[in-house]
Amino acid sequence: MAKIESHIPKLRFAGFSDIWQKKKLSEISFRVQEKNKNNQVTETFTNSAERGIISQRDFFDKDISNEANLDNYYVVQPDDFVYNPRISNFAPVGPIKRNKLGRSGVMSPLYSVFRPNQTIINFDFLEHYFSTTNWHKFMFTHGDQGARSDRFAIGMATFQKMPIDIPEFKEQTKIGDFFQKIDQVIELQQKALETAQDYKKSMLQKMFPQKGEKMPKVRFDGFSGDWEEKKLKDIVVLLKDGTHGSHADGVGAYLLSAKNIKNKKVVLDKNKDRQISQKDYELIYKNYSIKINDLLFTIVGTIGESALYQGSENKIAFQRSVAIIRCNDSINPTFLLCSMDTNSISRQLMRSASTSAQSGVYLNDLASLTLYFPALEEQQKIGEFFQKLDKQIEQHEKKLENYQQLKKAMLQRIFV
Repeated sequence: MAKIESHIPKLRFAGFSDIWQKKKLSEISFRVQEKNKNNQVTETFTNSAERGIISQRDFFDKDISNEANLDNYYVVQPDDFVYNPRISNFAPVGPIKRNKLGRSGVMSPLYSVFRPNQTIINFDFLEHYFSTTNWHKFMFTHGDQGARSDRFAIGMATFQKMPIDIPEFKEQTKIGDFFQKIDQVIELQQKALETAQDYKKSMLQKMFPQKGEKMPKVRFDGFSGDWEEKKLKDIVVLLKDGTHGSHADGVGAYLLSAKNIKNKKVVLDKNKDRQISQKDYELIYKNYSIKINDLLFTIVGTIGESALYQGSENKIAFQRSVAIIRCNDSINPTFLLCSMDTNSISRQLMRSASTSAQSGVYLNDLASLTLYFPALEEQQKIGEFFQKLDKQIEQHEKKLENYQQLKKAMLQRIFV
């Protein structure tokens, strides 16, 4: 008698102790090859590693598929699963996602579609199984990237032999329900984050003058009158970009680049970020060392990321991709940080950005940016207001990250 292969997860719900059985994908589902005859279904879906199965128009903001060829596409019904062979950092062997749109659509024959047997497998369980990496080993063992570096190659006959460990149906349902609840919490937290971000965007429009105006629509009590118009170069003590120095791992000052400025913070990792020699730092950067409350602004690549530096002084060097903006006594640094987020500045930067292989803004263009600003007292109140909003957004981001990490940990422990 052949030995039955089985596995037991690290974490289980109370009341379940039976061994999990190994089943082939073909034993719990069947391949879907229904063609879209006479173009009966007109909506084209795509399978995104990050966003799941989504309307092609929503994903690309336009239709990519050729309507004349849609009759050759596969019909994907609600709760069908789709394998996309396109690989990415998020999906090293390609993603498998479930159609949760509640409607049918069509997908290119480049995708593989399969429909689970609902009497054998719980759809929520299977959906979250494919959120793990447990099936990747089989894919790497039996497939390859093929001739195209961005596409994973595996025959459908082989693909359907993929082994999946499953418990009895009641335990599947328990696990599926558990992860659906986590997903609901994550979705709610994502919406809370987006609401906070949208509110900030709205207040930036209302609390700063718009095009052709000299005062904002919304102000704190006690303030009135036009805001003053000036160029950035008129309100700074220092406006300087970096210079490349030679690298030396583990010694000297950190070499800060655009990638280190994220979400209004300077993010440095001593284990990953490169450093320059102390000699180069002293020779090249000594006269332009970063000071507390300097505004750091990215001017190469991703233009417009900004942060107020709050770390220790004379510890950081900086690359050409970052500009230091040091305010004079007429401007509050926190207020300037908010100003650089406005649509007015974004439009001016877009007009100035170079169109080479990597976009960038010259310091002269940055110095010529037009800003409006009120008296220092009003600047301070506005800066404090947006600081609180940024703190709230940061808290929402942290909560979302914690929930996502919890889900990741539970996926590792509950599935085999």
